[in-house]
Amino acid sequence: MPNNTILFILAALLFSAPAVAKESAADNYGTYCVQCHGLKGNGNGINVRDMEVQPRDHTDAKAMSARSDETLFKVVKEGGPSIDKSILMPPWGDTFSDEEIRDLVQHLRMLCKCKFGS
Repeated sequence: MPNNTILFILAALLFSAPAVAKESAADNYGTYCVQCHGLKGNGNGINVRDMEVQPRDHTDAKAMSARSDETLFKVVKEGGPSIDKSILMPPWGDTFSDEEIRDLVQHLRMLCKCKFGS
């Protein structure tokens, strides 16, 4: 097979391959958030015993309803100090895209079964 044909086939395969699916918000939460916020999002993760400040309970509808989507987005992106909360909440803006952070905010709304528009 001539080299040009092989290159054409490789290029066709490369451009026709489906895009890699991004992680779901639930998967990202499970990977990055449960250590502190817990498997159920109730603030009872495995790191709690070593933390001076209790992580937010994402299942508490009353507390979570008091936070706008914009505030939740900011704290995920920029960390706890960005909204005058714990320095133990790290910024995730270098890890997640803005779209992934918005998806995480919606996942938090699902955990607390509350809705709030930004």
